[in-house]
Amino acid sequence: MTHHRASRPVTRAALATALAVALGTGAAHAANAAPVPPSRVTAPAPSGQARLTASDGGWSQDGLHLDADDNQKVDAYLVRTRRTERSISPQVRAAALLSHAQLVGFDQRLKSADSLKRKVATTMQEAPGQSVETSLAALNDAVRYTLQWPTGQYTHGVTVAAGLLASWGNDTNRWSNTWGRTKGYKAVNSGWNAPRSGQRFEVQFHTPESKAAQLETHKIYEEQRLPGTPPERRRELQAQQDAIFAAVPVPVGAVDLIAPTRRTPEPVPARAATS
Repeated sequence: MTHHRASRPVTRAALATALAVALGTGAAHAANAAPVPPSRVTAPAPSGQARLTASDGGWSQDGLHLDADDNQKVDAYLVRTRRTERSISPQVRAAALLSHAQLVGFDQRLKSADSLKRKVATTMQEAPGQSVETSLAALNDAVRYTLQWPTGQYTHGVTVAAGLLASWGNDTNRWSNTWGRTKGYKAVNSGWNAPRSGQRFEVQFHTPESKAAQLETHKIYEEQRLPGTPPERRRELQAQQDAIFAAVPVPVGAVDLIAPTRRTPEPVPARAATS
């Protein structure tokens, strides 16, 4: 007989403690971080093939290009993203703490300038005529997080963490559960809209094994997505990814995980009128 772990409600005291810890850690990160000048974003030096920021203000890398106007709009988007992230991270930290998750790669929660521009340029190349504004509006992972649990705690942990994010006013705009696939990537990738800023952010829910497989296949996936990769090579790269993810154990109940419903706070009863 299979025993399922009982789901315990999160008390107000635990929630208050988690938020206090998350806010305190977030404040420390913000205090130690260098301020971002409002007029521009300085991208880190790229690895591999060097990018070209032309004298006209455009951007180029790996056969991809943004003209000066589009490049400036992406830079402005990056500045806004860095500002809105400060209100998102404390909630994600609290959800990780209360669900007993490991928050993996928190220092990489902001997509780098080159990575973001490469993704936008690729999207615009694949959809000729699409504006940079439309491409930016569709981005889910300019701010991204990874929560990880051991296989035996995974399904319960995802349920708790996602439920907390929803109860705090974040709306899911994407819920991709690929644990039921026979081939390819395995995890839950969720997209959210923050309640006040509307900023989109991504939370990936992993086990240690699925995260290791993702890291192992990252360079393969990047090559597969390049516009110049021939179809035959793409199929070969996909087969390599399939073989790696096939070895990842599927947690019990993970296939059935669905997006949480946003919880509406219960109304406070009105006080009786006194004479």
